[in-house]
Amino acid sequence: MSAKILVVEDEKDVASAVRHVLGKEGHAVSVVWDGKAAIETAQRERPSLVILDLMLPEVSGTEVMKTLKSDASTRDIPILLLTARSEEIDRVLGFELGADDYVTKPFSIRELALRVRALLKRGAVPEGRERRVLQAGPILLDLESHRVEVREEPVVLTITEFRLLADLVKARGRVRTREALLSEVWGYDSEVLSRTVDTHVRRLRAKLGPAADWLRTIRGVGYRLDEPNAD
Repeated sequence: MSAKILVVEDEKDVASAVRHVLGKEGHAVSVVWDGKAAIETAQRERPSLVILDLMLPEVSGTEVMKTLKSDASTRDIPILLLTARSEEIDRVLGFELGADDYVTKPFSIRELALRVRALLKRGAVPEGRERRVLQAGPILLDLESHRVEVREEPVVLTITEFRLLADLVKARGRVRTREALLSEVWGYDSEVLSRTVDTHVRRLRAKLGPAADWLRTIRGVGYRLDEPNAD
């Protein structure tokens, strides 16, 4: 699938490599070198995906993420972090701020292309699909419009959070292992640490507010969405 992708990277050789490989995939790729330009370009062009370095001049990548995720016009754009910061704390911070995936430098061109493909697939809505609504207690999901409500109040989720919640609602009452969630939601298996699932579940639970106790941790196994007193 062809998409509009914004690459935010101040290392010109890295930016050039990313633009080249994604261009070969058929995507329209724009490149900016700093955080201020990233925010302005994302708000103006509304790309299908932002590939973002954390260490940027003037405005940091974390500030770019905060701004984009707080803006109604850009909050649904998936973000792939591309950075030299490989420590777990940086990955967790990135996910907490709303990142959908994470690739560290030096990176494999093939891996980057696969991650981009998986992210774009998550956000795609097939044409002609009938409207489908899922509900579990106070939680309602509209699969076509990517709309979520808890007790009739709207809840804003990232694409990955939405897919995670949809998977759990579809499997209501059944335990979903971390491995199964990685495969279904992220689109690959051992390439992502299971901590990724835990971080997203924690963030999703916080956003569910009064329905947070529906998302239950099954220690040593995974997660289950069910009535709080179902046991």
